[in-house]
Amino acid sequence: MIGYTTRMLKWGHQHLELLFLMTALVVLFFLPVEKKESSLCLFSLLGIGQCPGCGLGHSIYYALHLKPAVSFQHHPFGIFAVLVIFSRIKQLIHLK
Repeated sequence: MIGYTTRMLKWGHQHLELLFLMTALVVLFFLPVEKKESSLCLFSLLGIGQCPGCGLGHSIYYALHLKPAVSFQHHPFGIFAVLVIFSRIKQLIHLK
C-alpha cells in the first residue's frame, strides 16, 4: 500500500500542470454563473473592483458550454483561453 501511495504521489508531482489545468476546466465548467457572488477573482473578493481579467472565468464557462456570443460579452479572450488550455493539455498528454 505504501508503494502504491508513493507511486501516486510521484505521478501527481510529475503531472502537476496537467492536473491543475484539467481541474481548473472542471471547476470553471460547473461555476455557478447565475450567482453574482460566484467569482474566482481575488480583486473582486477583496472588494477592489474591476481588473483586466474580470469576466474571464464566466467567459470560459460560456465557451465550455458552447455559447460563444455570451462568452465574448463577458470577456473577449475567453474563447482564446479555452483553446490555449486545451492545446496545452493535448501537449502534456502527448509528452508523457
